[in-house]
Amino acid sequence: MSFTGNPGTGKTTLALRMANILHRLGYIRKGHLVSVTRDDLIGQYIGHTTPKTKEVLKRATGGVLFIDEAYYLSRPDNERDYGQEAIEILLQVMENNREDLVVILAGYSDRMDQFFTSNPGFRSRFAHHIDFPDYANEELLSISENMLARQNYHFAADAKTVMASYIEARRQQPHFANARSIRNALDRARLRQANRLFISAKGPLDAEALLTIAAEDIAASRVFSGGIEQKKA
Repeated sequence: MSFTGNPGTGKTTLALRMANILHRLGYIRKGHLVSVTRDDLIGQYIGHTTPKTKEVLKRATGGVLFIDEAYYLSRPDNERDYGQEAIEILLQVMENNREDLVVILAGYSDRMDQFFTSNPGFRSRFAHHIDFPDYANEELLSISENMLARQNYHFAADAKTVMASYIEARRQQPHFANARSIRNALDRARLRQANRLFISAKGPLDAEALLTIAAEDIAASRVFSGGIEQKKA
């Protein structure tokens, strides 16, 4: 399979789900996911790439191999790059172990198109191409509520409105990564909440205070002052 889309759109999450589904349906033996990038497959000197790639494939056999930013495997402009060696091994194993290995490539749509164009052997082996669109603002707000709920937190009534404003402002800034940016924002909001309660508490706090994210915990973000809270957030 080929998963294309911007960061934070759920590609890795769906790969995990696919591993579980395919295992339960009996298509793969183990149902585990091995997630790798270029550095896990390609060596830095002659003779280093083959054992690295084969070791990854050995770990992934019986399950799903997920290669994120797969286009970095190929660097045709660098004559001393060993990416093509890893690609050839992958193609051979994919052909010979079709019944015991699922491979998912992932990355930005335009770069993946270029990668498949320059590596026709890969394109012919990937029949399933799934594009992951960016989330809408309303979807990201719902995601933020679900993320908090999984950790037993919730927004105060006015905090939800501020979070909606945060999402609208944040996605206009560089390095926006959909749900990943929302997760990072909530992590920082919980830290602000903890600091606020520590400083302002006059006595014991009840559970409601401890588990509620207030509007000020979101509004203190530098996003509202035009700053960027964290690179690649």
